Amino acid sequence: MPAERAPSPTRWWTLGIVALGSFMLMLDLSVVAIALPQIHESLGSSFSDLQWVFDAYALTLAIFLVAAGSLADRIGRKKLFQVGFAIFTAASLACGLADGAGALSWFRAIQGVGAAIMFAVGPAMLSHEFHGRERATAFTAFGAAVGLAVATGPLIGGSLINALSWRWIFYINVPVGVIALLIGALRVRESLNPKAHPTDWSGLATFSIALGALVYATIRGPVEGWTSGVTLGLYALSAVFLLFFVVIERRLGERALIDPAFFRSPTFVGISLVAMIGNAGALPSVFFETSYLENMLHVDAWGTGLRFLPLTGAMFVAGALGGGLIGKVPFRVLLGGSTLVMAIGILFLNLTEADSSWTVLLPALIIAGIGMGAFNPARAALAIGVTEPAKSGVASGINETFQQVGIAVGIAGVGAYFQHSVANDFKDSAVGKQMGADAAESAAHGISAGGLDTVAQAAGPLHDKVLATGQDAFMSAFHGAMTLSAILGFIAAIIGFTMLRTKDLHSSALSTIPPDVDEDGEVRPDGSPDVTVGASA
Repeated sequence: MPAERAPSPTRWWTLGIVALGSFMLMLDLSVVAIALPQIHESLGSSFSDLQWVFDAYALTLAIFLVAAGSLADRIGRKKLFQVGFAIFTAASLACGLADGAGALSWFRAIQGVGAAIMFAVGPAMLSHEFHGRERATAFTAFGAAVGLAVATGPLIGGSLINALSWRWIFYINVPVGVIALLIGALRVRESLNPKAHPTDWSGLATFSIALGALVYATIRGPVEGWTSGVTLGLYALSAVFLLFFVVIERRLGERALIDPAFFRSPTFVGISLVAMIGNAGALPSVFFETSYLENMLHVDAWGTGLRFLPLTGAMFVAGALGGGLIGKVPFRVLLGGSTLVMAIGILFLNLTEADSSWTVLLPALIIAGIGMGAFNPARAALAIGVTEPAKSGVASGINETFQQVGIAVGIAGVGAYFQHSVANDFKDSAVGKQMGADAAESAAHGISAGGLDTVAQAAGPLHDKVLATGQDAFMSAFHGAMTLSAILGFIAAIIGFTMLRTKDLHSSALSTIPPDVDEDGEVRPDGSPDVTVGASA
């Protein structure tokens, strides 16, 4: 309708606030990686504690994304975005004041709730405000903000930690959040879908329990034992509540937290799987690259941040270029190709050794950075492009949920593999047997958490043997974990190339596709359109 397609005078303010919010919430996902050694030292946290500092945030992000998208469509996207920003800002202050690893993880979980609201609602706000060619521009900026946050996290974190302390990676959010809330209140207009269904609280509860049990079991598996009653019980609990969730969703139909109708589209299923599996491989690689630099090469926080600049540059440039290709290149090529490039880059991490120069990371940082940067804008655009604009909040929330589930489960799963590998290699070594089973296991946990030097110093006359064996165990586990991350990337690429179809897009999204592209995203030799262009949004 013409009235709906009239350019909004406040659309660029909306883009600015959404991009800023997305930058902050993704920054807090990546910036923590650089601070983990300092958090470990300051709060005396274990390896599983460190994982929870990551996963508590990603977990609540995943759980509340779909509910946030549904609620925003019903009560107002601007209103809920402002609420999310306020929760995120207040929780950031609480994280900075935390006096223990447990408290920090809980405040990170609350921070994740605010981030979930922002991340689910932001793309829907852009979809409502921008149409046609401008929509591609908006999602280019959105993707660049997300990519820049992930890439610059180590540098920003390193500078704050070196100049002040790890607490300032959270404190910095407070003044930025207050300013953003004021601008949003004054310059962003409201949008909603009055026909949206009420929030599915029963689905939210069962989904939350299923996902929480799954991640907790995966993180605690190396500690409790993979065949222990606690671990198996948690996995069983997760499976039971996931079954309850599926039954509830099927009965509710369109009123469900995750509308089963979305999954009748192969492209929606495909982009959801690509987002989940691709991120399950991408984020653990950043986590462990940071650990390698700080624990094996003994680079400080600021130095680690500087060494991530090649990743920063690659992601920023690829994000901008990738967003500009939306509508010009088939989505299956954009998303399949970006995850393929990312996986190839991660494989290059197997070139590392305990005594390598940091430059050995350059191929991985640049190649994987190109893939990660190009992925984000295309993913966000396709996720909302497969449904009508009125349901864009829910569609965005579902896709972001799959992405954050991938991050949470990826970090938990790859982290559990890493911890298990370190423990097995060290306990089975000659020095491990010499130390005894209990002492060797305790030492292995210390090595996993980044405390190899401390473990070696405490070993007394066995210092040199423990140091050498610990390095070997760390590097072997690091290579295995990065190979696992790359395999996940390759799986995501295969899904992207085979399941994504332009013809599944809603007509409103097709207005960004040039007229010489057919319904499969291929250029027509006669230049004639095969789809309706410029349909009402």
